[in-house]
Amino acid sequence: MALARRRVVPWLVGGASAPLWAASLTPRSATAAEHPGYGPLAPALPLNSDALRVMRADAPSTVAYDLRGVPLLALPQGFRYRVLSCTGMTMSDGQRVPGAHDGMAAFAGPRPGTTLLVRNHELRRGAVHHGDADGVRVPAALKWDPQAIGGTTTLLVDADGTLRRDHASLGGTDNNCAGGPTPWGSWLTCEESVATPQDSGGRYARRHGYVFELPAAAAGPVEARPIVGMGRFRHEAAAVDPVSGAVYLSEDRADGCLYRYLPREPGRLHAGGALQALRLRDGGGHSVDTARGLRSMLGRPLAVDWVAIDEPDPTTDDVRAQAQARGAARFSRGEGLWAGGPRGTDDHRITLVSTSGGDAGAGQVFALDPGAGQVTLVAESSDRALLDGPDNVGAAPDGRLLLCEDGGGGNGLVGIEADGTLFTFARNLFNSSEFCGACSSPDGRFLFVNLQTPGLTLVIEGPWRAAGR
Repeated sequence: MALARRRVVPWLVGGASAPLWAASLTPRSATAAEHPGYGPLAPALPLNSDALRVMRADAPSTVAYDLRGVPLLALPQGFRYRVLSCTGMTMSDGQRVPGAHDGMAAFAGPRPGTTLLVRNHELRRGAVHHGDADGVRVPAALKWDPQAIGGTTTLLVDADGTLRRDHASLGGTDNNCAGGPTPWGSWLTCEESVATPQDSGGRYARRHGYVFELPAAAAGPVEARPIVGMGRFRHEAAAVDPVSGAVYLSEDRADGCLYRYLPREPGRLHAGGALQALRLRDGGGHSVDTARGLRSMLGRPLAVDWVAIDEPDPTTDDVRAQAQARGAARFSRGEGLWAGGPRGTDDHRITLVSTSGGDAGAGQVFALDPGAGQVTLVAESSDRALLDGPDNVGAAPDGRLLLCEDGGGGNGLVGIEADGTLFTFARNLFNSSEFCGACSSPDGRFLFVNLQTPGLTLVIEGPWRAAGR
């Protein structure tokens, strides 16, 4: 069965009517040359479909969910996948896999061909989640907040794409949404939360809204220590400039800002540094809203500078107010960040995804060139059928950027060619859950990605280089 629905809608790039960014899903009988990306999609079963029956931990005779015989994804011909980890399964440390999988990164494992995955769990107190009500379980002495249930888990994947072991790696944090890898082998996990004991009615014991760092290679849970200098706000993602060591930070607010943290000692983030927010130099000192009315500037670099945040750790949620008082630009739900551009382009850029930006409110993609001091709106969705609510951003094994949709309908993984063409690489056939945490193994063999609900980590393999031409 092929997906025959056709979606060819131009994005406007480089001018008011330049139809350079487009995507289509066409019948499988068409030739590969007629399709951007890797070709047309068809439903596919997981390779380990027969094993996907998960029992409830609190009632071992009761099925939590049964995915046997269920095609979870539609993929191009030649690609295949397996479910690596499910919410509710028992991990190597004896704990259950927590729910609400979100941001994730891949690192080289201890042996050739193996991969370490560090995975966020966007869990918060008082919300209904699949899986263990206690969330990520680690020793109380290692938690930032003994009452918070979010955190991270770490998975070791063998060279053949199977799971070798997994364990809880950081806990006591809240609503861990996205984050980012560092060049020195650690994961920055970000709290999309500004909860306090006072405003939560005592559900929390400490303030939240921080970034935490953990080594990818840690064999067990590590102490959760907030990097206070990186600010207290609704963090989404982080991206490290490998040249300067600056860390770029997005904020998931309708009026959020884009920040950078300049560490005093690159690679030692806890040693302190300066927090700044991006400002458009031609804004006349005013806080420019980039979400609307910017389409005429598609493809045109805009000069930027940076304003200081005097109090990065306020008692109230006012970091963005401090920034905007000095003219910092606003981005509508700044979410995914990625250090590097699409395959074949300059890799010294920082890609920023604005989930609800654009005149249609369906999403924007910006490219920041730190060296040139410029930011460019490189894409704006003009139709939700083409791209709806891009969230996390990562890279396929052949280097093409992949946008994880978090829209109102069926969600997909939408790729970006070096010339700006959009294509759909994968579609969620199982439910309406968003894709999260797309990342590739260091050896270029596998793509890992999460379906947030009920919490599935998938590993995809196929003819990346051959299909990518």
